[in-house]
This record gives sequence, C-alpha cells and structure tokens, in this order.
Amino acid sequence: MSKFAVIGLGRFGSAASLELMRLGHQVIGIDSNVKFINRLADHLSHAVIADATDEQALAELDIPGCDAALVAIGENLEASILCVLNLKNLGVSQIWVKATSKAHHTILTRLGVSRIIHPEEEMGVKVAQALNYPMVNQYLALGHNQYLVEIDIIPRLKGSRIQELLADGQAFVKAVLVKRRDKVVSPVQPDFVLESHDSLVLAGSLDILKSLAPKLS
Repeated sequence: MSKFAVIGLGRFGSAASLELMRLGHQVIGIDSNVKFINRLADHLSHAVIADATDEQALAELDIPGCDAALVAIGENLEASILCVLNLKNLGVSQIWVKATSKAHHTILTRLGVSRIIHPEEEMGVKVAQALNYPMVNQYLALGHNQYLVEIDIIPRLKGSRIQELLADGQAFVKAVLVKRRDKVVSPVQPDFVLESHDSLVLAGSLDILKSLAPKLS
C-alpha cells in the first residue's frame, strides 16, 4: 500500500483520489475549499483544508512522506506553479501535475516534474479512438508505436480461431490473453476458439492493429 497526496479536489482530483482509495492506497486530499473537503472527508484517509501555496502548511501535513503528489489545481496557474515549487523544496521526488494550457505545460517542463497530465486532451484522444475503432474496449500506449488493445468479440466472430483473425499480421501482433466471463486464459494458443462476448487482448504496432480492424469490427 502506498501513500499519495492529491492537491486540488475538483472533479479531476476527487476522481483520482477516490480511485486511489479503491485500489487500496492511503490518500491525503488537500484543498482550500471547505465544500470539497466536506464532500470527501468520509471517503479519503485524510481530507485537509490547507493553502497549497504555503510551504510550511504542506510540510506540516508530511507531504514529503508520500510516495507521490498529484497537483490537480484547476485554473489558478500561479497556485499550481507555487505548489509545485513548494513540493520541490520539500524534496518530493514524484510530482504529477494537471496542466491547463500550453504555457502551463512549458513552465512545468522547465520545473522538471515527473509527469504532466492533460485530462481533456487525453480523454479526447480516447473518445476519438473509440469512435474510430468501436470494437476496441480499452487501449494502452506502450511507447515506440506499440499498443495493448482489448477487443470485444462480436457474435459474428464466434467460433473463430485466434490464428484466423490475426492471419494478416500474426508475425507482428501477439495475443496476450482472453477474458471469458470471470476467467482469464493466458497464455493463449493460436488455435484457441473464441466465443461471442469474449475480450481479446492484443499487443502490437498501431499500423498492424489498424490493418486488422476491418476483420474485427
């Protein structure tokens, strides 16, 4: 179990906090808005009213003892930057920050934070991918043009063997696993017969996965 600080408990910060709690971690939620604190007080390990631009306030909350800090402050650019500087001064090594503009991103890059997040842009890309490839339930970018995708097997593909579906890209795409109701099959043999409503997880390059899309949709 890890310990995280989430600073800024608007929609993005509260969603991240609650999911971290669901995953079994400790979460210190921090915001200057008492309404946000009251809303989450019974759901987080600690929910504290504090000014994140005050370095001493963060030090008293033992933020340096956390495994990572997520700065989810919304439109207040100055507060976000001051908070990051305070975390840096306190020795927090893992700092993830929500960016709200290109200028914000540029400043955060210069400050050397661990990761910069653009929630709206990232969600927009996921929605576009879902619209373009409706058979893809989930996808994960692995870097270097490699992806993991989860594909729902539609009734038309019932009875197909994996080697048949991947015939056009078998040398470049790997079937990682199959989810069938409450069971997971891994490793998956090429002659594995799929049922409708199975979920097939594939790994491969984006170009090859795109070329297989017409057969899977």
